[in-house]
Formats: sequence, C-alpha cells, structure tokens
Amino acid sequence: MLCRTFDAQIPEERADMFNMLAERRRLSLGGDQEVETKTRGILEEVRTDGLGAVMKYTRLYDAPDFTPRMFHLDRDFLLRMAEATCCADLDPILEAAENIRAFHQEQKEKSWFIRRPDGSVLGQVMHPVRRAGLYVPGGKGGETPLISSLLMTAIPAMVAGVREIVVVTPPRPDGSVNPLIMAAAGLLGISELYACGSAWAIGALTYGAGPLAPVDVIAGPGNIWVSTAKRLVAGQVGIDMVAGPSEIVIVADQSADPIWLAADMLSQAEHDPLASAICLVTEAELVPRLLAELEGQCAALPRAALAAESLQRWGAVALAPNLEQACALAGEIAPEHLELMCENPWELLPQVRAAGSVFMGRCSSEALGDYYAGPNHVLPTMGTARFSSGLGVHTFTTRSNVICATTAAASLAAAAVARLARLEGLEAHARAAELRTGMNKTHN
Repeated sequence: MLCRTFDAQIPEERADMFNMLAERRRLSLGGDQEVETKTRGILEEVRTDGLGAVMKYTRLYDAPDFTPRMFHLDRDFLLRMAEATCCADLDPILEAAENIRAFHQEQKEKSWFIRRPDGSVLGQVMHPVRRAGLYVPGGKGGETPLISSLLMTAIPAMVAGVREIVVVTPPRPDGSVNPLIMAAAGLLGISELYACGSAWAIGALTYGAGPLAPVDVIAGPGNIWVSTAKRLVAGQVGIDMVAGPSEIVIVADQSADPIWLAADMLSQAEHDPLASAICLVTEAELVPRLLAELEGQCAALPRAALAAESLQRWGAVALAPNLEQACALAGEIAPEHLELMCENPWELLPQVRAAGSVFMGRCSSEALGDYYAGPNHVLPTMGTARFSSGLGVHTFTTRSNVICATTAAASLAAAAVARLARLEGLEAHARAAELRTGMNKTHN
C-alpha cells in the first residue's frame, strides 16, 4: 500500500497518526545533531574567514571550479538576462508577480497616533528594515529553479519599502546561476544576486563575505542545512521562520473527487522525502478509491520514487466521523496548507484553528497558491501554524512605539509611576518620574 490508513474514531489509531507526525517533526527540525554541529562549524568559518570560507564550501559541494568573479551578479547583468529570456517564460512570471504584489499591498500597516485627553500623544511608527537577504533554493543542481520562491520573498520586501534586497542562490556545477532565476531577479529590479547556497550562504548574509554586506533580516525556504543555519543565527539577524519540509492536510466530504484529492496529495509528496500529505475523509467509500488513485497517478510521475517514499513514510488517509471532527483534527495538526474540499467550505472556515494557508473549495488547489494566486507560499510547517504566520510584508518591517507626554500628563502619572518603580526596587526610576512634578520649580 502506497499510503497508510487510520480510523480517527479509534483512539489507538488516532494516536498512531500523531506519533507518525511527531517522528517526522523530530527528524526534520531537531533529530540530527551531526547536522547542527557541522552547521555551527560552517557558520564560524564564514564569520572568521568570510569569502574564503564561502569559496571553500562552494567548490566542495556545488561548483568545483568556482571563482570569486562568479560570486556576485550585478543589476546590469540580471537585466540583460531578463531581456534575453523568451516571452513564454516571462509572461507567467510577470502575471504571478502582479498577483503577489496586489495581495501584499493589502498587508501594509500604517503608522498611527492618538491624542489623549491630557494632551499627550501615543503612537506607533512603521519602518522597513534597511537590508534584507533572501534565500532562493536552486533545486536539483540548479536545473529546477524555484522562481516562485524569489517572487514570494522579494515582492513583500519591496512592498515593505526595503531599499537593499540581496538574493543568494546555489550555483550550478559550472558555477553559473540558472538563467530563469537571473531573469526573474532582473524583472524585479534586484541589484544584488550572489551565487551561494546552503549554510554558508546564511553565514554570508549574517556576517558578510567579500562584496556581500551583512543584512538585517533573512527570509526564504531551504533544506535542513539552511533551516538549521537560520535557527542558529536568529537573534544576530531577524529570520522569517524555521521551516521544515512541505505538508498538506485535505478535509474532504462526499462531494470530493478522489482524482483531484490524489493529485493534490502528490503535489506535496513530490517535493521531498520528508514531505507529508494527509487526507481526512468523512466517507468510508472514498478511502479505497483515493488509495487506488494515488497508486495510479504516482506511477506516472517523473518523481514517482520520491513521491512514493514520502507517501509511504508520512502520508495518510484518515477516516473522520464528520466535518467538524475533521476540522478539529486538522487544527491539531496545524498544517502548512489546508484544503477544504467540501460542498460548503465557507461554513467550515470559522472552525479552522491553525493553518498557514486555507484553500477553499474544489477549484482552489494548493498549486494555485504556490505559484500564482497572490498569498505567500513561505508558510509555517511542523505544527508551528499554532503560533506563527507566513512570510509577508511584516517580515521586513519594525515598529517603534512613540510617547510624547505633556507637563500635565507627566505630573498626573508621576505618583503612580514612582510607586510601581519602588515596588520593583528601582529608586532611580521613581525619582526620574517625580522630578517631572516639580519641573517648573527646578528647571527654568
């Protein structure tokens, strides 16, 4: 059988399904001490040796004949690559970019101020970060470029108003970067692109390497080496999230077509051996039909072996007693992608507790969201949707609180502030507040 089955109404089987997910989480995010130890070493080398360490690891793992001249690709070169790319490839990139930009424009937060009755002014000022670093996976030695990840990270940064946007992406074996990545970067107006991948790319963004100056925020998906490196540098720079392999949960009722369900599960399974695809169905007769579709469709895929491994290890078709219980199960999983393949998905939406993105109805495939619709596809995984959100304009902004007190406001608050400060044993705080009550007497 290509995929395990569970009856969620049976406590033991339900527990088995969640144990499967816990083991996947352990392997993906914290189960390999060797990866963390090696990543720490790589980051330290980049911190102390900069470009020399980047050259060393790039030659060792990506491009044996890599040279420093291959490292930095400037804006003029990227523009020439865009001009040389055929319209059949550029047009869908431009269409997707327009949709992504329109969606993220709605995410922009405004600075705001309020005036209190005592005359003081309080507020919050929004600032874009000065410099953002974007990681774009190369994919199979640069032969399957993740253009969509470039769009999904660069456009929110641009909407946020970030002035300096840096892209890093692994080179191909000959040291070059995939032309479509370069063309997309040129179309977006990216002025800095570096041929650099894996943990050493995260180190270069954090500490600098040759012409690559350190950034304030690092965003973008990557493999376990990239995720581990991001986790280790968090605090020295901002990061979007520590994401694991892709995942989907589908809630399906009797109206769902097993052909479409299988296609959407496989669209996640083909990503990675650790990807997870789970379908929660309310009709028992759907289970054998879906399993048969998974077998047939998987066999016809170019990445059949990879998708099969993913489904066998981390895939599931689970029977839930009703849609309410299926949504509750999905909320416990808190998946990256949640599809509601039901007759009335809008009735279920209020029951969705946690998901990176929610896809409503049979025509809203996860693939549509991955590439074209507009919402971001860099999303929390491994249950972290319980407390975090996907990448967006907010990833590239900071908020500064503003306090402007009048003499009257400071005088009125002084006694309370001083009392609270003395309760905490902070006498200097108390005196600083009390001074304001006699401002006109002690300061002319």
